[in-house]
Amino acid sequence: MIATDAGFDNSHSLPLTHSLGAVRSPAVQREGNAGASSAFAVLPPAGGRAPVLTGRFRRRFPYHPRPPHARNRIATMKLELATDRMIARVEDGIGWVIYNNPKRLNAISLEMTEAIPFIFDTFEARDDVRVVVLRGAGDRAFVSGADISEFEKSRSSEESRRIFDEKGKLAAARVAALRKPIIAMIQGYCIGGGLMTALRADLRIASEDAQFGIPAARLGLGYGYAGVAALVDLVGPAAANEVLLSARRFSADEALRMGLVNRVVARPALEPAVLDLARRIADNAPLTVRAAKFAIRQCVRDPAAWNHGEAARLVEACFRSEDYVEGRRAFMEKRRPVFRGR
Repeated sequence: MIATDAGFDNSHSLPLTHSLGAVRSPAVQREGNAGASSAFAVLPPAGGRAPVLTGRFRRRFPYHPRPPHARNRIATMKLELATDRMIARVEDGIGWVIYNNPKRLNAISLEMTEAIPFIFDTFEARDDVRVVVLRGAGDRAFVSGADISEFEKSRSSEESRRIFDEKGKLAAARVAALRKPIIAMIQGYCIGGGLMTALRADLRIASEDAQFGIPAARLGLGYGYAGVAALVDLVGPAAANEVLLSARRFSADEALRMGLVNRVVARPALEPAVLDLARRIADNAPLTVRAAKFAIRQCVRDPAAWNHGEAARLVEACFRSEDYVEGRRAFMEKRRPVFRGR
């Protein structure tokens, strides 16, 4: 079930909307609150067009239209989950996935792993989610790895390890299958399973105080092939050897040099940088973004497993889309395009 400001909705596949009626821009609201509201009129939307300011505010506060997907969606939608250690919400076209276990540096428990498929199924189905951001709660960690305090119960026998591994593989596969871009917003510790979580993202932005590592060799754990392959695909065998064999921690600058992250920024600049990138992606043509992500993912697979047919189909869908027509028209008319994902 999905909780919203307006109550609950059980249809995980449909965007929720409010009838907003007449809307004022923030600047107009401030002026209106100061007693100037009678100096203008806001006409309600007609035929889907933006509200129109009349009077002297038309010149002082020109209205800048937003894409329809932005105008029509609610400001915040929060998913109801079976655990409070995961938070998932939609804001302004961005699906947020928050690992909410700050007392244990956002270590991933089994119940957190179990929540992942539902979250990503919901985000995949919602047209108003254009991009997904992964982050940790608090300011000390992205994800510090698996919750070792659970290992005695969940990974001490062959049967418990099998169940644990199956649930982990299901969650990892669902994240990997998401057709929308994923950004990892990394601050503090990004260790073990946390690093594997970040590797499933398409883009990784880290704060300058972030720390990375895979301490499996210091815990006696065996690291599965899929995780090792993901690391090698990203940083190459030389850097992967150092990460796995030394089991030491790496600074954000070292992670940047080896290609583990895309960008390193100051701690105060991390969230603004991630938001700027996410909004840029959300404003782009969804079908083009989807085709590009699919092709990039194909390029790091074994050539024998490449799906050229699906890649070609996704590209052709772009050229047959309304968004392609809109993009050409917007370019010729020197305006911002309004993409609808169809």
